[in-house]
Amino acid sequence: MWILSHNWTIWLLLLISGMCLWRLRRLRLERDGLLNEKDVIYNFLHDVSEVFTESVDVQTDTLLRRVLFYAQQTSKARAGAVYFVDPDGRTLSVRAISGLFPPVAERAGGVVVSVGVDAQSLEKEVRGRQVPVGEGLIGKVAAHNLPLLIEDAERDARVPRFENPMLEIRTIMLLPMRFKRTVLGVLVLVNRIDDTPFIQSDLNMLQALADQASVTLYFARFNEEMNRKHVLDADLQVARKIQKGMLPERIPALSGLDCAAFSLPAREVGGDYYDFIDVDAHHHGVVIADVSGKGVAGAIFMSICRSVFRAHAPGCLDPDAVLRAVNKVVAEDMQEDMFISVLYMIIDTRDYVVRMARAGHPPPMLVRVETDAVTVPEAEGIAVGMADPETFDACLNSTTFQLAPGDTLMAYTDGVVEAMNARREEWGQGNLENALCAGAAQGADAVISAVREGLMQFVRDVPQYDDMTMIVLRRRTAVE
Repeated sequence: MWILSHNWTIWLLLLISGMCLWRLRRLRLERDGLLNEKDVIYNFLHDVSEVFTESVDVQTDTLLRRVLFYAQQTSKARAGAVYFVDPDGRTLSVRAISGLFPPVAERAGGVVVSVGVDAQSLEKEVRGRQVPVGEGLIGKVAAHNLPLLIEDAERDARVPRFENPMLEIRTIMLLPMRFKRTVLGVLVLVNRIDDTPFIQSDLNMLQALADQASVTLYFARFNEEMNRKHVLDADLQVARKIQKGMLPERIPALSGLDCAAFSLPAREVGGDYYDFIDVDAHHHGVVIADVSGKGVAGAIFMSICRSVFRAHAPGCLDPDAVLRAVNKVVAEDMQEDMFISVLYMIIDTRDYVVRMARAGHPPPMLVRVETDAVTVPEAEGIAVGMADPETFDACLNSTTFQLAPGDTLMAYTDGVVEAMNARREEWGQGNLENALCAGAAQGADAVISAVREGLMQFVRDVPQYDDMTMIVLRRRTAVE
C-alpha cells in the first residue's frame, strides 16, 4: 500500500514538473515574442525619428514605403498597402504596396471577383483604382477617422471575395493615418503569415505606429509643398523680370508732349500692357491693353499682343488696320473665356491730331484746358478674341480729335476704377476724374501721383484684385 502511494506521488510530481516546464517554455516564448515586438517597435520609432530629421529631403512616397515595411513587419502581415488622400481631398490612391495585395477596393457583397495573381498585373490593378472618401471599407475609414479590425474576413459581407485562394482575405486591419484631425491616408494590412487572425492588440499597436508615422508624413508633405512653392516663386520672379522688360524701360521724349505712365500687376505677372511705338518720323503710337485673365495666362497673351503690335504698327497710320491685324493673329489662339481690350492712338506731333481706335477698352479721359472739364472721346469696337474676324472688322470704327496746348489725355485699364475698399465699394470714374483734374495743370507726373495717392487712400490695406495701368499725355504750352 505504501509502495502504491509512493508511486502515485512520483507520478504526480512528474506531472507537476512537466506542467511547470511547459508553462515556463510558453512564458519564454511569450517573452521572446514580446521582446521581438519591442525590438520591431523600437526600430520603427527610431527609423521614424531619423526620417523626421531627413524629411526636408525625403519624398513622401519613400516615407510611405518605409512605414508600410515596418507596419507589415510588426503585424506579421502577408501584404499591405497605403492609400493616400489625393490633392482634391475627395479620393484616395495607392502610394505604397507590398506583397500580393488584393484589390480591397473591389465591390463586396459576397460577389466572387476574378483577378489574376501576376504580381505586376495585380499591382497595376490595385494602383489604378481610386477610392472615393466615404465609400467602401477604405473610404469609410478615411471619412470617419476610425480604425477597423475584421478578424474573420471570410464571413464578413463587407469584404470582397476572390476566386484565387492566394488573394482570399482572411483577416484585415484598416488604420487611418492622421495628423491631429486631418486624415492623410489609410494603412491596410491583410492576412498574417502564421494564418492566425489579427487581434485588438495588433490594431492598437499599429494605430500607435501609424499615428507616429503620420507626424513625419505631414511635415514631409508640407516641406514638399513648400519646395514646390519656392520653385514656382522663383519661376514667377523670372517671369516678372521678363515681362517687366517688355514694358518701356523709359517713357520716350515725344516732341511737345509731357508723358508719364505706370503699371502695377495684381500678381507676380499680369495681363496689362502699354507701349510707345515709333510709327514714322512724325507719328507715334500709344497702346494700352488689358487681357481678361490675370497671372501667367494673361502674361502670355500680353506678350503675344505686344509682339504683333511691334510687327504691324510701324509705318501704318491707320489704327483700325493695326487692331484688325492683332485680332486676326491673336484671336485664333485664345481660349473661349479670354479676350483682350485694346486702346490704340496715333499722334501726329506736327499738329497733335490724335486718331484713336478702341477694341472694347475703356475710352480715355480728356481734360480741355479751356473749360477745365473732362470729355470722353468715343470710338466703336469689340474686344480682341470676342468674335470672328469679319464681325470684329465690321464693328471697328476709329475717331479723330486734336490736343490743344495744355490739354491732358489719360488712358487706363479697368483695374484702376474697379479697385475696391474694405466695404466692397469701387473707386469709380468720379474719383478718377477728380484726380485727373487735380493734377492736369501741373503735368503728367502730377496726374499719376494724384491717381496713385487717391487709390491708396481709398483701398488702404485691401489687397489689389486686378492689374492697374495708366498712361498720361499732356500737350505742352508755349511757355513750357
